[in-house]
Amino acid sequence: MLLIECGLVLLATLVGFIFPRMGSRWFALIESGLASLARRRTLAVVVVGLAALVIRAALLPVLPIPQPGVHDEFSYLLMADTFAHGRLTNPTHPMWVHFETFHVNQKPTYASIYYPAQGILLAVGQFFFGNPFWGVWLSAGLMCAAICWMLQGWFPPFWALLGALLAVIRLSTFGYWVNSYFGGAVAAMGGALILGALPRIQRHQQLRDVLLMGLGLAILVNSRPYEGLFFSFPVIASLAVWMFHRRGRAFRQVLSRVALPLAAVLSATVAAMLYYFWRLTGSPFHSPYLINLATYNPVPFFPWSSIKTWPPYHHIVMQKFYSSWPLDMYNVARHHPIVAAIFKIDMLWFFFLGPLFAVPILALGIVLPSGFSYQDISRKSRFLLLVACVTLFGVLLTTFANPHYAAPLVCVIYALLLATMQRIRHCRWRGKPTGLAVVRSVPTVAVALLLLCAAAPALHIPNGSVPETWCSPWTQLLNRAQIQAELEKLPERHLVLVRYNPTHNPMEGWVYNRADIDGSKVVWANDMGQQNQELIEYFKDRRVWLLEPDMAPPRISAYSDGPQESTADAAH
Repeated sequence: MLLIECGLVLLATLVGFIFPRMGSRWFALIESGLASLARRRTLAVVVVGLAALVIRAALLPVLPIPQPGVHDEFSYLLMADTFAHGRLTNPTHPMWVHFETFHVNQKPTYASIYYPAQGILLAVGQFFFGNPFWGVWLSAGLMCAAICWMLQGWFPPFWALLGALLAVIRLSTFGYWVNSYFGGAVAAMGGALILGALPRIQRHQQLRDVLLMGLGLAILVNSRPYEGLFFSFPVIASLAVWMFHRRGRAFRQVLSRVALPLAAVLSATVAAMLYYFWRLTGSPFHSPYLINLATYNPVPFFPWSSIKTWPPYHHIVMQKFYSSWPLDMYNVARHHPIVAAIFKIDMLWFFFLGPLFAVPILALGIVLPSGFSYQDISRKSRFLLLVACVTLFGVLLTTFANPHYAAPLVCVIYALLLATMQRIRHCRWRGKPTGLAVVRSVPTVAVALLLLCAAAPALHIPNGSVPETWCSPWTQLLNRAQIQAELEKLPERHLVLVRYNPTHNPMEGWVYNRADIDGSKVVWANDMGQQNQELIEYFKDRRVWLLEPDMAPPRISAYSDGPQESTADAAH
């Protein structure tokens, strides 16, 4: 699909230079309709959000509800299940050592290690619609609506609507954010609320906008707190400078209308977080994430820190995991920081921009006049670039990186893309409206790529790519989901002992459970040899299975010294 995108981008660029007026009549009609909708700002925000929801729902026949595939997803699903049952955490299970797994704390309480914003949305999907995926789906719609609202604060209505519709196509359809359970839509929504509120507060000082900024800050600190800090710093600094430039009555008015309500929201957020930490870890100043690092992961978050003492592990698979990928990433970041930075920038470029969005940027580089300097950039664009650079700096500092780490930057990326398109729109080449043609080619190719992705199964086009792009669904652990479904159909309750081969890929974890382990129909546990007996005695009313996930296909058999029995045979 990445090669197809490159081909379409090249074709559209050539057509724009050779036949710049092609389809002008149809483009004018579409733009007129969009402009009419864009002028009704609230309606435009609602339409964008609904469009994201409707399009992803319409894609279910070709892109079904995803199954979790990586450690982070299972951890978030545990959080969602906990919240959906009206709890913040779960008591440590008496047999907890058998259930140890990645990114989950067993002590002092049994809980996910992550911050709660994503889990709350997943819990909404599970509680109200019966599946956590619908929380992911809802977060994608809210994200796109928030991006539209943010862009309306920085651009004319038509351009804001155009940018938001591009976000719908590129972020809420075939990407892993909406096809996995640890995505980036929640953090992206928080960033959009913060940046969208800034110009509105400076213009009108309305309580609604202050509360929305506070909500955005609360979302970021509970989803991507580290990256959110870098993203929020220029915004808060700009707001503070604007406030302190007010004098007399104007300053007192801003203090009462802006500073105090925002401080109240942030104080409530901090209090709620401290309470959450206290319930999960026993201390309001110890987050579950830090507890997990201290327990299992000696590889530091920053490459200039030294590796801590390796802890004792109860399961070889966990030792293999922490001594492989995290350690490899640390060594690259510590000993080859330039290589690590290039890798991260390359990853972010492919996911957020790709060949399509690179076209306006390259075109801008061509049409800028000689002698162009930083002072020629508008104040709006300069501030957006500042936010982007500060946030990117924070992302580059860490040992690890994924596209969703930079999720708060989404609204900034689309804003800068729109500013670029605005700049090149009126450029002409040999008297022809080439700039307008290039600008129109961006949404045209985006729609064409969306349709091609939807038709990919029928056309036998591989629908995924490495590195991750906008059309890269994440890996799914389908075999585990299938075995879970087969066991759920059987009348008994089950205990599955997972035995990994020495060659097992530690990036795949099979031992994950629901919030109420004892109440679950299927319980997954690590095979611990002779220690299995204490677990079997604890679950003496369950049918016990041995699962070997590294067989081809994964093999599950009755856990006994007698003849092995498959789940297929048991089902009959």
